[in-house]
Amino acid sequence: MYIMTFKCKNYIQGQMSLPLSNLIQEMIKQPSPIRQIMKMASTENIINMGLDPDELISFGGGWVDHLAPDTFQECYINICSDKSLFHEIGKYSPTAGIPECRTQLTRFEKQLFNCQLDTKNIIIGNSSTQLTHDLCVTLANPHDTLLLFDPCYANYPGQIKMVLPHSNIIYLPVLDSQEWTYMSSPSEIIEQFKTLYEKFRPKITLFSSPDNPSGQIVPSNVVQAICDITQDGNTYTMIDYAYKTQCFQKPPAYFSWSPQDHPNLISIHSNSKWCHGLGRRLGWIEADTAIIDAMERTQQCTILCPDTLHQVALTEYIERSLKDKSLPKYLARAQKDYQKASEITTKGIKDYLDMPHLIPNGGLYTLMKVHEDGNTFVKRVLKATGVLFIPGRGFGKTLTEGVRISYGPLVRKLEKISEGLQRVGNYVHK
Repeated sequence: MYIMTFKCKNYIQGQMSLPLSNLIQEMIKQPSPIRQIMKMASTENIINMGLDPDELISFGGGWVDHLAPDTFQECYINICSDKSLFHEIGKYSPTAGIPECRTQLTRFEKQLFNCQLDTKNIIIGNSSTQLTHDLCVTLANPHDTLLLFDPCYANYPGQIKMVLPHSNIIYLPVLDSQEWTYMSSPSEIIEQFKTLYEKFRPKITLFSSPDNPSGQIVPSNVVQAICDITQDGNTYTMIDYAYKTQCFQKPPAYFSWSPQDHPNLISIHSNSKWCHGLGRRLGWIEADTAIIDAMERTQQCTILCPDTLHQVALTEYIERSLKDKSLPKYLARAQKDYQKASEITTKGIKDYLDMPHLIPNGGLYTLMKVHEDGNTFVKRVLKATGVLFIPGRGFGKTLTEGVRISYGPLVRKLEKISEGLQRVGNYVHK
């Protein structure tokens, strides 16, 4: 019998000499903009800046604050109060997800967006973040090129580099940083995409619609062109639909596209935004069956299976709420609430700040040009007013002089939106 020991000579205040991987050492030097955003708004940081946390008005959070459906909560209560059922959901689910849940998701898509799916076109995961990671594992090779929009969701580059550290990320500028307009000339965007595609041949083209951080919906002709070009090139188009139910205009045609019509198109979904399930992690993708089969093999090595409790609850909720027609009504109310919050936000920007900004088409955000480095502006304004915006630089080079403004966390505190923007206006125009 023997005892294995190791020495750690330099363990001082959390610092240790044990080696980390080269990849994670590099990633630590480039922290996630999403987590940095959350740290900036933390109570500890606010106190350290000499501010009163109770007086803070934050436009930083990328989350929703409408209430989850009562019926959805009842589903969880029913599960947890049934001893036998609670025992059953402690078992593994199939790696691709419970068949009944996949069936209900096809019904959800058909009734809300007229998207025709088979259960074989769906695989359920633990979140859209995990699914995006696993899609990169499944579809791309280490030195492949991937194309993102600029600006784009701040987590995409880090996710890609974590799983494909030797990949090449290229960017398609979609915001005119001088005119402060988003895809004002779709034909030019298409031509720019063609040029980048012919030169770099990206294996994956990834974007969101409605978009984070701009709150814009990508025009249908742009999406059609991207899908056609990537299909001809035998590569993939991935659309992140995190805010699909929070669309303030008639949904574009591609919201109803199915893998049968576009086999190279992959759509990424979750229930985090539409039913306030951000911490109840569940997501799914819709794709051609060959991709779903491949993803199943990947998930066997990453998550083994998605969370059974959340699947059972979501299955019951969708079935009940589609039957009694409460789900479309719930989503319509939430959509109107966020649209109202967006209108109050843009009106406040116009009235109190008079700075260039985008009119949201959906989602939780708008972008504002501040005519100076966004990081400098945010720190200066936060210290002087107790109002937090998010620097645009983390979303792309086009936002160097921009900030992201999120009205999502204030959807039930609309008066705070106007108060916060007025505070900033009084400060910058004094």
